Amino acid sequence: MPRSTSLFPLLLLLLPPLASGLGLRAAGGRRPECGPCRPEHRGAVCGSDGRSYPSVCALRLRARYTPRAHPGHLHKARDGPCEFAPMVVIPPRSVHNVTGAQVYLSCEVRAVPTPVITWRKVTQSPEGTQVLEDLPGDHVNIAVQVRGGPSDHEATAWILINPLRKEDEGVYLCHSANAVGEAESHGTVTVMDLSKYKVPRFPAPDDRM
Repeated sequence: MPRSTSLFPLLLLLLPPLASGLGLRAAGGRRPECGPCRPEHRGAVCGSDGRSYPSVCALRLRARYTPRAHPGHLHKARDGPCEFAPMVVIPPRSVHNVTGAQVYLSCEVRAVPTPVITWRKVTQSPEGTQVLEDLPGDHVNIAVQVRGGPSDHEATAWILINPLRKEDEGVYLCHSANAVGEAESHGTVTVMDLSKYKVPRFPAPDDRM
């Protein structure tokens, strides 16, 4: 009588791939903590460690390979990036020019939430104390502009002075603030008065001495 072939060894070979294809767990196995990100998983999140992550999956991956002090030590604190006080990325640089010219100062600030940026000029009061003057104020030759960028969570502010006058000389402060904190940086504008400089005139060859 012919001996029948047992199917048990064949089933043992097929069982792990089959279970994996059906999304089942093998005995003692673990499913990955984070598979491919679905649309609802995209977008920056703030972790309980105070760091921003580009997605929930990135946060879970970090938690998986970080030494654990206790279960759930790293989790999502809230949607969106973590809040932080303004940081001046590029401060305004000092400039100098002659009266009648055009000059501008700029500064870049990084913060979450987006900061409010204002320009102020340091002036001297009649008593000799320093006073901060909000700009542009009543200055018809000064314009201020703020826009987002150039990178995420950054803002850039400009102050344009045109035409430049001798009284525009001084220190200009770029002040930024949000709900978390504030930051400040400054640049100096130096003005040379052209009216005080005369170009020497050399006599022409046919001028009488």
